[in-house]
Amino acid sequence: MTDTQNLLENRPPSLATHFLQRVEATPDKEAYRYPVPPASGTGPDEWRPLTWRESADRVFAIAAGLIDLGIRPEERVALASSTRVEWILADLGVLCAGAATTTVYPTTNADETSFILSDSGSRVLIAEDAAQLAKVRAQREELPELAHVVVIQADDAVPAADDPEGWVLSLTELEKRGAALLEGQPDVVRERMDALRSDQLATLIYTSGTTGRPKGVRLAHDSWSYMAIVIGNQDGLLFPDDVQYLWLPLAHVFGKVLTAGQIYVGHTTAVDGRVDKIIDNLPVVRPTYMCAVPRIFEKVYNG
Repeated sequence: MTDTQNLLENRPPSLATHFLQRVEATPDKEAYRYPVPPASGTGPDEWRPLTWRESADRVFAIAAGLIDLGIRPEERVALASSTRVEWILADLGVLCAGAATTTVYPTTNADETSFILSDSGSRVLIAEDAAQLAKVRAQREELPELAHVVVIQADDAVPAADDPEGWVLSLTELEKRGAALLEGQPDVVRERMDALRSDQLATLIYTSGTTGRPKGVRLAHDSWSYMAIVIGNQDGLLFPDDVQYLWLPLAHVFGKVLTAGQIYVGHTTAVDGRVDKIIDNLPVVRPTYMCAVPRIFEKVYNG
């Protein structure tokens, strides 16, 4: 039996476990890099790093925050956001809480978003900004199971006067709730992770299919664990000192597969889903690899 076969035979039940193993192996190594626009509004973005340890702190706070909101194993938490570092941290938080991520393309209209949330039975939506929040506010009567909306960019999205029952909260508030829960119950997230089964629902990815409404594809935790090992053990493909530039939609399986392989290998990923920024960002980030469809490479080449 080859080393890869042995690893696959004895693989962890979930990508959440791979993530924890990566954090323990290289806690102070850079995991992610993300852009922050200048305060003045003009000039280049500042790229900031997150180590694996720092990432784990936020992931565990998000996971505990979801548990504090009442999310139980295999309940769905939807993510409607463009590709950004918070998408990855939130997705890992959902997995570590034992829940399942429902992915929603940020360009999906309010009616289709409402259908996906209802069809999946999503209990919480993590929305990128006020625009994503507005879609579900407009359809709230059709979403009785949606208990909370967590907004990543919450600057103007959570007017307290319009939300006296606390239906909406910011990602920062969710992490604070999680941190408070972890102070009193430090093992609450680890207990959820220890209980994960390989056949347990991890992700619902909706596709338009050929006709009618989008169809949800159910992916178990084992799918991501398997892919992480297969990608990470291809000779000469990826290395721990690589830098990936990730812009692909994380609502699609290809983008999420890339996050799984990165966690296993332990290299750095620079995350920015703004397609119009790719040509500007590449000479700054200087990645060793970037995955894309051919038209993107043509656009970069022509630029």
